Amino acid sequence: MAGLQAGAPTPKAITVHSQSKVLEVSFSDGAQFRIPFELMRVYSPSADVQGHGPGQEVLQTGKRHVELAGLEPVGNYAVQPAFSDGHDTGIFSWDYLYFLGSQQDRLWADYAARLAAAGVERDAPMPQAAGSSCASH
Repeated sequence: MAGLQAGAPTPKAITVHSQSKVLEVSFSDGAQFRIPFELMRVYSPSADVQGHGPGQEVLQTGKRHVELAGLEPVGNYAVQPAFSDGHDTGIFSWDYLYFLGSQQDRLWADYAARLAAAGVERDAPMPQAAGSSCASH
């Protein structure tokens, strides 16, 4: 996860739209994004999703209807969402939210390609893991 870069745009307003399942973020440079909760969940910067290094990413499925159960500030540089599926370990820095918002089309296309390559459907339930690879760290 990238940290907050000096001079990078910062949020001026963050609004949770529960019904449409999007996080609306307005930035200091005038950019405004509506980031779907599903995209946030699929691209969570947590080790549970990203792994501990290249090639260790865990493809997320069954997240289309995930909701935002909570959103807590982390210092003055990030927020930590709690999702309705129990995932609450990703810390979304301002620049990561900007990245998700500005790159949505590319990220959705990449997600679709990864699903196709794995031969799984977007709405397939997540396979049950035998154990967390993060438990030993």
